[in-house]
Amino acid sequence: MGPVAALLGVQVFFGSLPVIAKVVLVVLPPMALVGFRVGITAIVLFAFQSIRRRVWLQSRSDYLRLAVLSLFGVVFNQLLFIGGLSRTKASNTSLLAVTIPIFTLIVASLAGSERLARTKIIGIALAAAGIILLIDPRAASFSSETTIGDMMIVANSLSYGIYVATSKEVITRNGAFRSMMWVFIFASMICVPIGLVSLSSVDVETISGNVWLLVLYIAVFATAAPYILNAWALARVSPATVAVFVYLQPLIGFILAVIFLNEKIDFRFIIAALLVFAGVFMTTRNRNAADVQVTE
Repeated sequence: MGPVAALLGVQVFFGSLPVIAKVVLVVLPPMALVGFRVGITAIVLFAFQSIRRRVWLQSRSDYLRLAVLSLFGVVFNQLLFIGGLSRTKASNTSLLAVTIPIFTLIVASLAGSERLARTKIIGIALAAAGIILLIDPRAASFSSETTIGDMMIVANSLSYGIYVATSKEVITRNGAFRSMMWVFIFASMICVPIGLVSLSSVDVETISGNVWLLVLYIAVFATAAPYILNAWALARVSPATVAVFVYLQPLIGFILAVIFLNEKIDFRFIIAALLVFAGVFMTTRNRNAADVQVTE
């Protein structure tokens, strides 16, 4: 499996999250879902790495690095996204999410881990144009009622951009599985207590088994799997390449809606899809052997 296939898998797994989470959030508070999501993922990854006997990091300083990365990649990312989503409109959220690759490229260039190559800038701009055309900014309502939520979504995008742009070195050195295990262990120290406090307002006995199965799916398939695949790919390609694949999520959502909800694909969708795929192609086509590093 190559990095491109892994990154496509990331977007498919993440793309299934909103539909599944919508069912669960009818029963569970948002912060409780975050706690379960992060906590279960940490347990699964720890169990997997314990079997492989690859738990400990190579350098003591890497524990601190991954602890800081866990704040940007998981804690702030998830709390800001869920909090922002509850305070703004879905169309605003989708539109603002296109800032992730932009933030990633800016942070990576400032950190010296990414060159501002013309083809990558043009590729990201093309993909962004495609998503903006697809979503249609005229449908977004940036009113005073949604300002706080909009700002939280932008902060979420910046947080995840910082994580993607600055995590390549430590993930490459320690391996994707081991790095993600520690990222989620550190994140669970914050998210799990917050989730338990939030869960205290719910009668747990009334929650059905199907809901708990969906929570397990969210933790394993919509969290652990995409984070691992993302980290594995990041060790082999540039941060900008990883980030630009975020643009595929809205397209995947539209395609799934056509398959399962019988929605129609119009001419605007086709043009938007062509722009996104052109942007992804331009961002990934110059990947060379120097980008690829074996981490496991």
